[in-house]
Amino acid sequence: MKYDLPNGQGEILPNKLGLKSAEELALAEFEGFVLAEIKLTEQLTPKTVFNCAYICKIHRLALGHVYGFAGKYRTVNMSKGGFPFPAAMYLEQTMSLFEDEVLAKVPSRYDDRESLMTSIAIIHAELLFIHPFREGNGRTARVLANLMARQQGFGSLNFSEIAGTKFQEYVHAIQNAAHKNYTPMIEFIREIFPV
Repeated sequence: MKYDLPNGQGEILPNKLGLKSAEELALAEFEGFVLAEIKLTEQLTPKTVFNCAYICKIHRLALGHVYGFAGKYRTVNMSKGGFPFPAAMYLEQTMSLFEDEVLAKVPSRYDDRESLMTSIAIIHAELLFIHPFREGNGRTARVLANLMARQQGFGSLNFSEIAGTKFQEYVHAIQNAAHKNYTPMIEFIREIFPV
């Protein structure tokens, strides 16, 4: 589902590659996220810190070849399915608060798998609720979740489970982050966490 934007702005975003079709744009974005995740996995160390700058780095590496706004917070207000994301004019403050209250609490080592899954779920839900970027929020959040798991010695999460009926559960879990209710996302992450 595409975003609801003010003034009915177009489906095809202006891009550096001059692409005019949604299919070509989707492929360029997909390739960018694959390459970014590979590169960041190769650079991942126990000392890697997941903060707002790192999240912007994921986005910039993935979409910098496609969009001029890659790695920068969105400047437009957006909603999806009637659900409004936080206002663009407050994103700097919102992301700063997210960093101070959530990301700064991420330990370098987790004592157990359950604590890691809970941390990934909270970060994932909050990041998607905030929706800081014009495009690529879900993919950025999924790359971050995978990197957090890999840093602790686990494999990738099975995000392909977000298809079909599970998608509505996933959206519901994201929307619950608005009320600081992370239980639905924790349950979702637990289901897709690598064995």
